[in-house]
Amino acid sequence: MAKAAQKSLREKPLHQRRSFWIGLGLVGVGSGALAVGVGLHSLERSLPATSEILTFVRGKTLTIKAADGAILEQMGEATREKLQIEEIPPKLVEAFIAIEDRRFYKHEGVDFQGILRASVLNVLARDVVQGGSTITQQLARIVFLNQDPSAERKIREALLARKIEREMKKEQILERYLNLVYLGSGAYGVADAAWVYFGKQVDEMTLAEMATIAGLPPAPTEYSPLVNAKVAQDRRDIVLREMQEAGFITAAEADAAINSPLKLNPKIPKRLQIESAYFTTYIKQQLPRYVSTESIEMGGLTVETTLNRKWQKIAEKVVKDAIELDGPAQGFEQAALVSIDPRNGEIKALVGGNDFETSQFNRATQAQRQPGSTFKGFVYTAAIAAGFSPYDGYLDAPLSIDGYKPQNYGKTYRGWTSMMDALTSSINIVAVKVLADVGFEPTIKLARDMGIKTELKPYYALALGAIEVNLLELTNGYGTLAAQGNFMEAHGITKVTDGRGKVLYDGNLKQKRVVDKDSAALMTWMLERVVQNGTGAPAQLADRQVAGKTGTSEEARDLWFIGYIPQLVTGVWLGNDDSYPTWGTSGTAAFTWREFMSKAVEGMPIEEFPELPEIEGRQASIKAKPVNAEMITLPLPAPPPQPNSNTGYSNPDPGYNSGQYYDQGNSAPESSGNYYEQPASQDYYPPQ
Repeated sequence: MAKAAQKSLREKPLHQRRSFWIGLGLVGVGSGALAVGVGLHSLERSLPATSEILTFVRGKTLTIKAADGAILEQMGEATREKLQIEEIPPKLVEAFIAIEDRRFYKHEGVDFQGILRASVLNVLARDVVQGGSTITQQLARIVFLNQDPSAERKIREALLARKIEREMKKEQILERYLNLVYLGSGAYGVADAAWVYFGKQVDEMTLAEMATIAGLPPAPTEYSPLVNAKVAQDRRDIVLREMQEAGFITAAEADAAINSPLKLNPKIPKRLQIESAYFTTYIKQQLPRYVSTESIEMGGLTVETTLNRKWQKIAEKVVKDAIELDGPAQGFEQAALVSIDPRNGEIKALVGGNDFETSQFNRATQAQRQPGSTFKGFVYTAAIAAGFSPYDGYLDAPLSIDGYKPQNYGKTYRGWTSMMDALTSSINIVAVKVLADVGFEPTIKLARDMGIKTELKPYYALALGAIEVNLLELTNGYGTLAAQGNFMEAHGITKVTDGRGKVLYDGNLKQKRVVDKDSAALMTWMLERVVQNGTGAPAQLADRQVAGKTGTSEEARDLWFIGYIPQLVTGVWLGNDDSYPTWGTSGTAAFTWREFMSKAVEGMPIEEFPELPEIEGRQASIKAKPVNAEMITLPLPAPPPQPNSNTGYSNPDPGYNSGQYYDQGNSAPESSGNYYEQPASQDYYPPQ
């Protein structure tokens, strides 16, 4: 009979119980509560879902997470370190229960006996020695309400506490409360407080230290031991006596803890140090694209990102090593690296420089630099898509095209050569001729479709990278080839939720076919030869195929390598912020690429590039629009004199005939094992 009555009592709505109104009267609600009593039915129906407690994040906060859920950065009033209830020492839990909610395991959200007891104790002590609100009510206030003293807020708090108790286990309530409660000095939750006050993990604290923390909730600033050590110690002693009275500790344990000195070892809250700062800064800049300004200003957002923390750490080390080890010898002071999964566009690693604290300028996303010969990848892709064959031949010789006179590196020339060989050795003259044959419009459109966002203009020097792009968009563009002609915009955000756990953005990006599959396969095959036999040789990986392209801007101001395997495309830039010329080569960028990729692919399955399609009889997927240009082949320069045993000079190279001189190769190895890459000519821009 008693059990049936107890069950009936639990099922009976709170506002229909006599004890509810008596309790509210004891805490001063009085007639104000009666005035709103008529609307309690609708008020109860309007209560939020308790599931929001499990995902709650305070307003004015921002939490950025890596792909594995690890927190990269937190801003605002956030719990820095959350614990499972099993990880919280029992004595610490008991300390909070003793001082805040002695009958926690007996009540159902609102403790009327506790309210009466606390009121009497506080009157006798002439101080707030014990709270009247239960832990459940405090949790409801933290998550759903505020400190407004109005009658309506108190009624909602009681109703919410009752609902929470019906729908959540006691252990869940304790866990969320102990992780969310503000404990002063910037500490939210017991783990943060243990660190901020004592520099310890929760399981390393003494009984006295646990009691100190448990005494903070009613007045966390006033009771903070960092603000007023004497007040904090007195409050600690009250908690210890309450624990003794509740039977949680013995009198001897309480006396020993009370007699112990208050030893502080203050630390700043954990995770105020940002991890992967260049990446998280980029994420914050991108956030307005995904959620409204109002949502950002309201705060409480959790941003889930694509970052692979293992690869990010490798990338950061590789960039640092390139700057410190290769930079002094080759005249560059900065480096950047971006790595993207080409199948879904997810940014897996992003490093914008060596030291974020020294310079927040992100060289991966903000630096607009000339890509040099890396842009040839887009020119040749347009040609292949327009139906050209890799074996189509071009005369590599001095050229004037509508008054523009491009030059090869070293002013050397090969004569007739195929498109494939010209790309492998990065021959400037042939790239310009290919651009003229395909046309500006088809090339520019395809480059934009592949991911180049920079405005592209119809100049012949476009073939040599006479534009400014950033590393992210350039890498994204090559990712289109890695994804067999499918474009997926590079992005770092996958999901955004607000402080209540409501999903504001859930990425559902789709691939877009921008290059036909056969053309993409042919280009990958050609770019693979660049790594096997050409300027990209330092990027070779021992166990798998690599395709990619080097690039060097005028006077070696920018050194590039963009390369890929089927699962990952990575771009590297080396240079100086002030564009001061280096004396390095793009082979160093290719070597840096290999240093990253050789570690990133460890344990990654080996995938082959697509099979080479039939070259003959292919159908064009885009239409060429050749430029109607005045193209003049100029006389070749005389060869340099060669020494011999008699006169000190040898006969001219066999390629020299009646003033026609052709060098048999224009990439020469350096002592470091890197390779020269042809920079664009001094005569970079055509006449306007």
